[in-house]
Parts: sequence; structure tokens; C-alpha cells
Amino acid sequence: MSLIHDKRTLRSAMLAWRGGLSEDERRVAADGLVASFEREQPFETPTVVSGFWPIKDEIDIRPLMIELHNGGCQLVLPVVQGRGKPLLFRAWRPGDPLEQGVFGTLQPSPKRETLEPDALIVPMLACDEEGWRLGYGGGFYDRTLLGLRGRKAVTAVGVGFNAQLVDDVPHGPDDQRLDWLLTDKRACAFV
Repeated sequence: MSLIHDKRTLRSAMLAWRGGLSEDERRVAADGLVASFEREQPFETPTVVSGFWPIKDEIDIRPLMIELHNGGCQLVLPVVQGRGKPLLFRAWRPGDPLEQGVFGTLQPSPKRETLEPDALIVPMLACDEEGWRLGYGGGFYDRTLLGLRGRKAVTAVGVGFNAQLVDDVPHGPDDQRLDWLLTDKRACAFV
């Protein structure tokens, strides 16, 4: 099997699984995510942290972003600059208006300050115990992490539901590993 085929197969399975969760399961998971973060602290605060506005059936990290903001962190949200380019990050505070981005995303206004994060909360469809992450296939976070890691130390924290931790995520030479996994039930560092 090819890498593209293997990723596509796992991506489809995880999207179907995530789509079957109830609203109650989602609410409980969002609260569990905050509790897991508070127990394990995958990065020191306050710092500049990239979150994301959840789309599709992603775990709702907005309660976590509010906690980080209340703890003194400067939040930024990603902006897709175009195919084949890394993400850009603009400052955001809870309550700030957001504009429509690509792929159904919401993003801060171009008038907001651009900052580089020290910690990134990264969406995912799956992650394995070695820190390999499966995303939607655009490579935006992989390109972004490669660039950031070439300039400074950053911490990449994949977030999702606990069942998104799988035995093996197919990966290639352009994929970037996560430093941490944070779910509604656990947090673990990858060595």
C-alpha cells in the first residue's frame, strides 16, 4: 500500500468515528481537555500560544483557550496563506471578532498583530504513541513546524479525543512529530 492510500484510509475512518459522537460526549470532552492540561502542563505559561477555531467535528478547544488567556498567555490563531505555504499567526483574545478563512476556518482580522507562537495546539485526526500526527492532508502544520523549529524551540501539542490515539500513523519524510498529546483523558510527552 502507498503512504497516500494508508493516510487516506485512516483519515476516512477517523472522520467517520468522530462524526458519530454525540453533543454530550463533545461537551464532556472539552471539559476533560482543560482538566488534562491543568494536570500535566505540557508547556510553561504564560507564553504565546497558537490555538485554532474548531471546524467540522474537532474537539472544542475554546474552553482551553479561555483558560490559557486567563492564565496570561497571548493567544494567536492560524491563518492559511495559500497552498504550499506555512501558516501565519495573528493575535486573538476571547470575544474578538473573527473573519471567514479557507476550508471553513475562522481567523482574526488582518489588522491584528502577527506573532510567532512558542507553543502550538495542533488539530489532528489521529496520533500514535511515537507522536506522529495525521491531519487533513494539506501539510500546513508540518511546513509551519519545520520552519518554526528551524528558528527557535517550540512545543507542538496535538489535541483530540482520547480514542484518536491509535497504534500507528503512516508518516513520511515531510511529516513533523508532535511533542505532546493532550486528550480529554490524558496528556503524554513523546521522547
